[in-house]
Amino acid sequence: MTPAALAALHGRCFTTPRPWSEAAFAGLLPSVGVFVLGDARGFVMGRAVAGEAEVLTLAVDPAQRRQGLARELMAAFAAKARELGAESAFLEVAEDNAAAIALYLSLGYAPVGHRRGYFKTPQGQHIDALVLTRPLAPLL
Repeated sequence: MTPAALAALHGRCFTTPRPWSEAAFAGLLPSVGVFVLGDARGFVMGRAVAGEAEVLTLAVDPAQRRQGLARELMAAFAAKARELGAESAFLEVAEDNAAAIALYLSLGYAPVGHRRGYFKTPQGQHIDALVLTRPLAPLL
């Protein structure tokens, strides 16, 4: 997917955290260890460096949700991260994003931290983030 396509889909999926711009995607894509998996229905962008992988963002088109696509993308993320030498993974998620938190917990992620005011809404409200992690054993 091109940076423009990634930004367009991201924009349909998020208000908080703020959707990423085409320039933001273009700037990240050539970075060491960064990868994108998915298609026009949804994608996951990750980074694997020094034995650890990070879910940078996960976006599923609102019309495609509740069909298991996010679960498939996260399984692909884990497989790619393991291929790149990662032994564990982490991510940050807005503490008010109950659907995402439920997905991550069901995939074996566990809370390990809290970032106060990490995300900002378009209205300027700050939302805390949960930091979740998991070992990268094969997903069930």
